[in-house]
Amino acid sequence: MMPAQRRARLFKNGRNQALRIPREFEFPGNEVIVRKEGDCLIIEPLAKASLASLLSRWSPLNETFPDVDADSLALDDIVL
Repeated sequence: MMPAQRRARLFKNGRNQALRIPREFEFPGNEVIVRKEGDCLIIEPLAKASLASLLSRWSPLNETFPDVDADSLALDDIVL
C-alpha cells in the first residue's frame, strides 16, 4: 500500500526551486502539469493525447477542395 503522504526535500536548481520526489510517488514520463490552488501546489502527470482525442478537438474545415480526379480515367476504363 502506498503511503498517503511523506516528507520531501526542496533544493535550488539554478534559479529554480526543485522538489525531490520520493520513489513511491514518481510519475511516468519526464513532464508534469503544475498548478497552484491557494497555498497548495498540485502536480499531475501529463497525459499523452491520442490522435483521436486531438482530432476530436478540431472543428471541421469550411473549405471546398478541388476534384483532383476530374481529368482522370475512371478505374473501370483502365486496361493493363
